[in-house]
Amino acid sequence: MAKTEIICAGFGGQGVLVTGLIIAHAAMNNDQNILWYPSYGVEMRGGTANCNVKISDEEIASPFVKEADIVIALNDASVMKFEERVKPGGYLFVNSSTVKPREYRKDIHVIMVPATDIANSEGNPRGANITVLGALAKTTGLFDVDYLRGAIDSFFEKKGKINPKNAVCFDKGAALFA
Repeated sequence: MAKTEIICAGFGGQGVLVTGLIIAHAAMNNDQNILWYPSYGVEMRGGTANCNVKISDEEIASPFVKEADIVIALNDASVMKFEERVKPGGYLFVNSSTVKPREYRKDIHVIMVPATDIANSEGNPRGANITVLGALAKTTGLFDVDYLRGAIDSFFEKKGKINPKNAVCFDKGAALFA
């Protein structure tokens, strides 16, 4: 792997910054260089929040992601803002539970994940981002599915927040693309 550039975006409170941190920690624990660069402020109170994540086998010079290999968009505003920044052939993960149907670019892979619906049905309303990570692991090859599931568990264990429903949401997200 040379370099993977990722943007995670959504409303403050949807876990977009945590999603980026999980990806960064998973890559770091896999002995890769990482950079996690958050954008927040008023976003923490319901505005749009996002973060850039870079993963590389080499040193990373800049935190800015001009063209992303992967964009995770958990709301309409994030799709509108970041779809244009997906590289041709890249991936746009869309939370289809919250994003209105629309036309997408034809030169990218658009992965529709009913993340909020799945998380709510599993009694884990804060697990939509984890559901998307399951879909990401299954469709992109960025991480092995079992490895990323374990990395998520480890991330939350270190914070003292063990939630077995996260693994269920992750597995349901991955199972959408079996």
